[in-house]
Amino acid sequence: MKRNLFFYLLAGFVALLVASCSSTRRMQKTPMIGGLTGTDYMEKVIEWAPRWQCVTGKVALNLNTGKSANKVSATLRIKRGDVIQLSVAPLLGIEVARMEITPEGILVVDRMNKRYVRESFGAISELAHVDLNFNMLQSLFLNELFLPRKTQLSVADASDFTVIQDGTLACLEPKSGRILSCRFWTTADQGLLEKTRIGVKGSAYGLDWAYSDFGALDGKNFPQHMLVNVLGIDKPISLDMKFSRLSVNSDWETRTELSSRYQRIELAELLKMLLKL
Repeated sequence: MKRNLFFYLLAGFVALLVASCSSTRRMQKTPMIGGLTGTDYMEKVIEWAPRWQCVTGKVALNLNTGKSANKVSATLRIKRGDVIQLSVAPLLGIEVARMEITPEGILVVDRMNKRYVRESFGAISELAHVDLNFNMLQSLFLNELFLPRKTQLSVADASDFTVIQDGTLACLEPKSGRILSCRFWTTADQGLLEKTRIGVKGSAYGLDWAYSDFGALDGKNFPQHMLVNVLGIDKPISLDMKFSRLSVNSDWETRTELSSRYQRIELAELLKMLLKL
């Protein structure tokens, strides 16, 4: 059962994707932030974004479902525009579970029991009642701002955000978005992204993705601690990620091949298993 939890831990991330957040107040007029007007500040935040092409590192995962907390060591690999891999290999380097996210969809593999879940973003979006996509998840893992239907931001997109002062942080919100509600909190002095909140407008549910413990990665700041919290549910669900040995190495396989010995199970069946944990 303990080994099965490695598979459930990765698959639990898929379940987190159905969480969403409500949109509350509207933003006020553009303020001064860090000595700049809101628009100038927004342009600098986009201009300063690191835009790593590849990121790899070790990560200590802690999934708390409200009923139990499960800790495991893993490896994260990201190649921009192509793939996000999370590999769990706690026993002498032997992989027991893997999650692979590509522009086409999500694959979760249970090596111990030779089974897997493979779903397109279309199917997951239908379940979550919101348009989820690879670029959104890539931005969350890479500590980046995003607009739901754009692959990459440019300085020209600064006018698509409204900016207000929120204590020591700046709160950024896309002006458009009929379904998705997105907010980003950045530091006033350096423009570091400290929290992203996404969800569906009118929904009580929320997904907070917080960033802290920034350290140098290829000359830029990367958060070595990420904490994901699902809001608006009866029992708290969170995923804590602490990173180490980060690099921009690109020498690794970007696609997972499965033999005919692996059995496919449906996402709905997997979610039922998760609810029993």
